[in-house]
Amino acid sequence: MSGTLVNVVILSSALGSALAAGIFFAFSTFVMKALGRLHPEQGIAAMQAINVTVLNPWFFTVFFGTGVGCAFLVVFALSNWVGPAAVHLAVGGMLYIAGGIFVTMAFNVPLNNALARVDGNNPDGESLWRHYLHRWTLWNHVRTGASLAAATLLILAL
Repeated sequence: MSGTLVNVVILSSALGSALAAGIFFAFSTFVMKALGRLHPEQGIAAMQAINVTVLNPWFFTVFFGTGVGCAFLVVFALSNWVGPAAVHLAVGGMLYIAGGIFVTMAFNVPLNNALARVDGNNPDGESLWRHYLHRWTLWNHVRTGASLAAATLLILAL
């Protein structure tokens, strides 16, 4: 396989990981805090709207396209184990897949699905909202750190 093609996949996966980390970072550092300052009914409605609008081709391309690139790089690194670059590729790729995609699908998406079924006017909505804010943000911190670490390792591999 061409070294140029591999470098393009490394660069695009590093950029995708960094972009995902930036999105997650924004949510962890100010978006969720701002939503938490709203009345629960308003916060729930805003997050429900965000969770619908995030399902778009641009986000999917960055989020899942980076995952595909990282999966390729893990396989490439394991089959071409030479020097520290292989370690950076393998660990970086696994970090994004595990910490970015798996955490999202296993923790954040189920929380989003539960929130989608909530009526903000329901008295139980407030307790669910407080739980959601805490748990979702906690797992988002994990996604942020994993994606940033993945980007760093992939850059080092170049």
